[in-house]
Amino acid sequence: MAIAAPPALRAIHTHTVVALLEDRPGVLNRVVSLFRRRGFNIETLTVGHTDLPDISRLTVVVEGDDRIVEQVVKQLYKVIEVLKVSDVTADRVVTRELALIKVATGGTTRSEIMQICDIFRAKIVDVASDSLMIEVTGTQDKVESLVQLVRRFGIKELVRTGRVAMVRGSQGVTRVDDE
Repeated sequence: MAIAAPPALRAIHTHTVVALLEDRPGVLNRVVSLFRRRGFNIETLTVGHTDLPDISRLTVVVEGDDRIVEQVVKQLYKVIEVLKVSDVTADRVVTRELALIKVATGGTTRSEIMQICDIFRAKIVDVASDSLMIEVTGTQDKVESLVQLVRRFGIKELVRTGRVAMVRGSQGVTRVDDE
């Protein structure tokens, strides 16, 4: 019989869990309440429509050991409207995040900010007399790097989406009846 490692010795990792759910009022609330009741900390949560009618895709990033994430998956299946759940952490996945950053600009800083945006392949989506709004899409590290670089100019406002993830190749969390 294997002996489980004490909680303090278990490896804590960031896990990406993807779920397909019925797109109905109250479903997201039940899922989030499940996390709250069980004491799971949500790092990011992103929900959107899929190509399937009345089906939404939820991507949630949680921190914990493998046992905790296994519990998350099992608990999600207990919500009737949750149709499919996958921990895609160990899979080959493409992950992306989006951020909008409103940065203060002065006379000489505008061109420097625009050069930084070019390097990161970010877009200027709004220009005002005293600010630029930047849109950047990429990995969490890319988004965070750009945020840190423009911080010295003065961030007036910042919003980030949660992570979205998709398994590479023909496998994935795409159909409810796949197994």
